[in-house]
Amino acid sequence: MTTYYANGNESNSLTSDDLRDALQQTLAAIGPRQKVLLLPPDQTRLFSRAGELTVLCRELLGDRVTDIMPALGTHDEMEPEQLDHMFPGVPHHLFRPHRWRDDVVTLGEVSAEYVKKVTGGLYDQPWKAQVNKMLVEGGHDLIFSLGQVVPHEVIGMANYNKNIFVGTGGVAGINESHYLSAVYGIEQTLGQANTPLRQILNHAQDEFCKGMPLLYALTVIQQMPDGTLHTRGLYIGDDHETFFAAAELARKVNITHLDHAPKHIVAYLDPREFSSTWLGNKSIYRTRLAIATGGRLTVLGPAVKKFGEDKSIDLLIRKYGYRTKAEIIQLFAENEDLRANPSAAAHLVHGSHENRFEVVYAAGKLSADEIRSVNYTPGDVNELMKRYDVTKLNDGFHTDIDGSEFYYIQNPALGLWQAPL
Repeated sequence: MTTYYANGNESNSLTSDDLRDALQQTLAAIGPRQKVLLLPPDQTRLFSRAGELTVLCRELLGDRVTDIMPALGTHDEMEPEQLDHMFPGVPHHLFRPHRWRDDVVTLGEVSAEYVKKVTGGLYDQPWKAQVNKMLVEGGHDLIFSLGQVVPHEVIGMANYNKNIFVGTGGVAGINESHYLSAVYGIEQTLGQANTPLRQILNHAQDEFCKGMPLLYALTVIQQMPDGTLHTRGLYIGDDHETFFAAAELARKVNITHLDHAPKHIVAYLDPREFSSTWLGNKSIYRTRLAIATGGRLTVLGPAVKKFGEDKSIDLLIRKYGYRTKAEIIQLFAENEDLRANPSAAAHLVHGSHENRFEVVYAAGKLSADEIRSVNYTPGDVNELMKRYDVTKLNDGFHTDIDGSEFYYIQNPALGLWQAPL
């Protein structure tokens, strides 16, 4: 197992030429490949530079890139205009949709005993390692996963083999992974590299992927207070240590420590990335360790038009709403429809304010009644977008029009915020 390229520090700002050079070095080191499958994220990771890496791979490998599968997980298939925006110049006929309910195979099962051990006894069900069947049956001699390591609510630090087992995973694997993490606890998970779920996925890769030609390119991106982005690191390899090196840099540059807990946080959801609360609730996940008890989170979501990316999950969110962890676990035990969709139950737990703070959701395309029905406070998106001008605000503390203090976050998906509570 090898790290082929590692270039990361807190002052780096890697250019397109740097990315190209890294790929050239890596491809030279691994030797000729004739049939390549690329696994980038979708538009919800627009700023990961995985789109650019995908374009560069095709530039360097040409027709040897035979298939590109955005690692959608449960998300909707990308629209043509989204493909053009994220992967400019790449022909659409190369893209393959991932259908998480249909197109998967099970590689093996991580035992209940192992799951119980790594979760400290909190969860004792086996976990199925599932992937899209193309990874097994496609005949590729390189499966190249491209993405960003960044704090994450389900696995602690996103990407690496999460891109495989969740991004191209199936119903059982995705559902169980999300729910066991929710039971373990989001506060214990956020920003941690070696979480129970990460240990389970690493174990699955070691046990069930030995013959799979996997390679990972992992970026670390930092957003500055003025909104500019810097690529602080790029790590390419096929082993756990490549991931842990990237995760350590992400811990340094993607976690913001505030000296006091804001009573009001305002988070903006870029319309190009966020059209659902399923995605937009990163605004809650990534700020929940910073908001003062009794405080308020205002979410500006001008393009938010639905709750779930998946229609059945959307219905479950509407039915049960974002309740406390204890309430959802109880409802999970009592209701077959929720038990059949553990990832939906996990999402409801993660999106809860736990009655500790208020969530004001200004969704551009959901009604006030719809927002209120899921246990959030509706906000007027037009009024709030005028009050908090996202074209002028930088990340950080500001004074509101009533003289109170608020903390602004331009893109909650790019970091994690913590404060003494």
